[in-house]
Amino acid sequence: MKIDPIRFEVVRSALVQVTEEMAAALRKSAYSTNIKTRMDFSCAFFDRAVRPIAQSFAQPVHLGSFVELLPRAVRTYGPENMAPGDMFVTNDPYGGGSHLNDVTVFAPVYYPEQTQSPTRPRPPRGAPQLIGYVAALAHHVDVGGGAPASIGPFQEVFQEGIIIPPVKLVDRGEVFDDVFRLILAQIRSKRITTGDFRAQIAANTAGIRRLQELVDRTGLDEFHSYVDALIDYTKRRTRAEISRLPKGTYEAEGFLDNDGFTDRVVKLKVRITIDRDGVLFDLTGCDPQRRAPVNSTYAMTFSACAYALRALMDRDLPVNHGFYQFVRLNAPRGTVVNAVHPGAVVGGWETQIRVNDLMFKALSQALPEAVPAGCKAMMAQAGFGVIDRVTGEYHCNYEALAGGYGGRARKDGPDAVQGHGQNTENAPVEETEGAYPVMITRLELIDDSDGAGRFRGGLGLRRDYHFPRDPATFTILSDRDRAGPWGLFGGTAGRKAFYVLNPDREARQLSSKCVVQLKAGDTVSFQTPGGGGYGPPGDRDPALVLRDVRDRKVSVARARDIYRVAVLPGASGVDAGATARLRARGRSSNEGGEE
Repeated sequence: MKIDPIRFEVVRSALVQVTEEMAAALRKSAYSTNIKTRMDFSCAFFDRAVRPIAQSFAQPVHLGSFVELLPRAVRTYGPENMAPGDMFVTNDPYGGGSHLNDVTVFAPVYYPEQTQSPTRPRPPRGAPQLIGYVAALAHHVDVGGGAPASIGPFQEVFQEGIIIPPVKLVDRGEVFDDVFRLILAQIRSKRITTGDFRAQIAANTAGIRRLQELVDRTGLDEFHSYVDALIDYTKRRTRAEISRLPKGTYEAEGFLDNDGFTDRVVKLKVRITIDRDGVLFDLTGCDPQRRAPVNSTYAMTFSACAYALRALMDRDLPVNHGFYQFVRLNAPRGTVVNAVHPGAVVGGWETQIRVNDLMFKALSQALPEAVPAGCKAMMAQAGFGVIDRVTGEYHCNYEALAGGYGGRARKDGPDAVQGHGQNTENAPVEETEGAYPVMITRLELIDDSDGAGRFRGGLGLRRDYHFPRDPATFTILSDRDRAGPWGLFGGTAGRKAFYVLNPDREARQLSSKCVVQLKAGDTVSFQTPGGGGYGPPGDRDPALVLRDVRDRKVSVARARDIYRVAVLPGASGVDAGATARLRARGRSSNEGGEE
């Protein structure tokens, strides 16, 4: 079949819009702040061969999970056992998933016998034909397990919550009540979870409707032909993009501060080889998996690889099966980057995003102007549970906090953002306080938390949770309280993270991975790290340092001692003579250095 280029673009854009409309339906229908406001979800369409074709871009970390999860789930349940109107649910981390909170609802899409359309008044005859599959993945605020929000320093996956293999949730358009009640029985936040599941069903319903309408316009054979053409087009584009990358092998090493049960660091090692066949991410040398929550599944780690490669390519390159063919991963089984059953995986995202950061550090050897210095590079997960004394409802909340992004070759790192594949938004104070029995007493950028450099790292974020009248269980699943994000090319490390119980009275430092029982009146201060600096601090434009001082991001003392800039009283300007003398002394002492 001859491919018309204009019609090709129409179909290509229409497929992406299908997933974006699914995302809009999910967000507008959801109950939890984590989904409806923070956008901790993703939607996708797969063709009849279960190849990824189009994805919404709410959460890039879900890229690999979809690619691994859907084909395995469909094969496990069996396409022959699926009918129009059916939907299925799974969160199995060892069936291609991530951690248990990430629950996927998926559905086959058929071109039904009775489809009516103004453009196709005579519907096709015969049995419904398979178009493909739609899927909506969302992070649920609780899936049971050993702590509210289902995050914590667990040692086995069984402690983390309910494990759902691919099972039918909707039977020919009706929710399969027995299965739904069984799932909800394991979960604390039943009202919120019920709403979020129904939002995922609504998202898939919207996707099914739009795909059927698209096939109405194209016809089924033409639709499949254009899907194949899209994959071929993406494959050609991806090969061309890879051909422009510098060939060679690049390495970097790093670590997590601890595993949640011991003080031993978790060693991570990345080796990236770029050749004409694609990009090989070799993670040989990472530590064996731990009886601790820091294990990443294969799908999680694959997401890091896919994101790192995609970030180096043209912005308009489609992401589908044609792209994923070039992402090659060697992650030895039984390690923290490819855990085996029954290893705990709830904190695997902490490992995954640190590996992602190391990939950019490795690539800085070949592409120094294309990658940032060290970023927050942790999910920075916070969760709590409170039982309402009046209604008896069990409230669970989950969020992942922002932090500093690394400085770049020509720009500062943004302040308080979700870096790399993590793309969630911050939860508004008003919404959090309105929905849960908690007060956010401080939400602010942390001044002087930047990694200094020619271009500084972004500032970290402080968010204080105060529980004025009810006891609560609070969980921290994070990292970076031993060392902050590294600098590049003479830039310094960002300020490390701090986790503090009752910071304004008898303050006590908390671990980056812990569950704390709080009394009424207690406060937890969650302080994320700043990003690493890029280039020597002494090379920073004094005008930029002055701007940061005026914005209260950098103190006068830090401007003088680290950036070697003398700021006049009241931040009225820069003392040029004093600055020149400070920088001359700094050069003679060879300040700075990569950390």
